Amino acid sequence: MTPFTGNAVNLGGVKPLPEGARGRALDFNALPFTGSYTLNDVRFLLKPVTLADTPVHIKEMLIQSGKKHYSEMLTHESLPPDDYLQLFYRAMSLNQDKMAEHLWLLAKGILSTRAQGITLVSLVRAGTPVGVLLKHVLKRYFNTSAEHYSISILRDAGLDLNALRYILQKHPPESLVFVDGWTGKGVIARQLAASLQAFALSDGISIPAELYVMTDLSGWAAVAASSEDYLIPSCILNATISGLVSRSVYDKNTASPADFHGCLYYEQFASDDLSNYFIDAILARVDMIGAEFRDTLRILPRNRQQLQTQSRRFLEWIAGQYGITRHNYIKSGIGEATRVLLRREARLLLLQDLDSEATLHLRWLAEFKSIPIEVFKDLPYRAAALIKELEL
Repeated sequence: MTPFTGNAVNLGGVKPLPEGARGRALDFNALPFTGSYTLNDVRFLLKPVTLADTPVHIKEMLIQSGKKHYSEMLTHESLPPDDYLQLFYRAMSLNQDKMAEHLWLLAKGILSTRAQGITLVSLVRAGTPVGVLLKHVLKRYFNTSAEHYSISILRDAGLDLNALRYILQKHPPESLVFVDGWTGKGVIARQLAASLQAFALSDGISIPAELYVMTDLSGWAAVAASSEDYLIPSCILNATISGLVSRSVYDKNTASPADFHGCLYYEQFASDDLSNYFIDAILARVDMIGAEFRDTLRILPRNRQQLQTQSRRFLEWIAGQYGITRHNYIKSGIGEATRVLLRREARLLLLQDLDSEATLHLRWLAEFKSIPIEVFKDLPYRAAALIKELEL
């Protein structure tokens, strides 16, 4: 959502929601859990929980001191002010056609690798809207039905194996398609591979460790529609573009062995929810793309090794340039930079072009939070962000 923390506040002046953008309340006793989506969109294999608000500066101190893992805490979200929300609509205007084209390409990529059936498994949270869209694109335009589940994966903690087991009770392992929005450094792709390797040993079931994304900056995705660092509009917002669901949380010390990973459900934001508006708006553009370009659209070849090398060299250069001790403090690409400025203590925003339309929202966030900006025209990505290393 935005850099505002603590309890939600009424900031006023927010643009009226487009037609169809209203959310709906959740009955916590009803199963399955779909957030503000419908059962025809997704099943979240998450456990709605209550969790105390941890302010950003305290969360950062606890993470960097090793006292808590990031997955054990949440800074509660609040609604964005009007001028920030306008940047989302601007991003939609500028990038919805590109996203629609990439959805078409990604759907074709999935069909080419899953001829015997498709089960979409999106990774909470950036992968969720993409998974919802893919489910509808596959059905509408390729006459292919696919169940869609959204499950948690956390750096270090790994994939939610209880959620995975639930899916495998209903679907063959070879049908699973793991979906995310993008890759930054490839951490989640490697975490997915490590989790599935451990699962094969513990449960005796082998699942292809393949990640499918809209854009693959680091070369770690198996299938991607692009490797361009462009602004995917959904990255600007958080819960109100993702079914009113928070990022996932997991505390091994308090969770039941049978539990799914947890989440907060922001039911109080239902009247400002843009999740379904986003799906409808992008699908309308897919209609146009499919009608005009369906026979000419092709996934361009990626040199994954070259992308991985570029990512590694960038991390080494930035670490040396700024004396950074851990690559975890460097976030590559627009999507990851946005997450830092929304949810973490940021030290610096790096931009390839100060005047780029693609990074307007990042400049807004940096100004709001008094984060310095440096411009490097030879940056391999349009943006990157550095997390502030605290003196503990």
